[in-house]
Amino acid sequence: MIWEALGATALGLVIAYAATRQIPERLPNAALVLVTGPTAALLGGLISRVVLGQGHFLATLAVAALVSVAILSLLISENVRPPRGLRANVVGPPHGAEGA
Repeated sequence: MIWEALGATALGLVIAYAATRQIPERLPNAALVLVTGPTAALLGGLISRVVLGQGHFLATLAVAALVSVAILSLLISENVRPPRGLRANVVGPPHGAEGA
């Protein structure tokens, strides 16, 4: 069990580190992300261990990774938009022109 917990925590730390390197402008604080990733992975690993039982090491790590990614995705700030060149141009009526 200790190896599953350590593996899940290490996997969560790797996922959190990758997130801080890939999209630092969309995340609130690197320290918060680096704590949340391993904690979420450990929680996901422990829950999957309780549900699946012993002998499912890879499944436990997969669930831990999914929980870590899901919780980290909740930290992504929606009010920060990507640079102008990355958004698709949507052609439509200007805002406020629907009722006219």
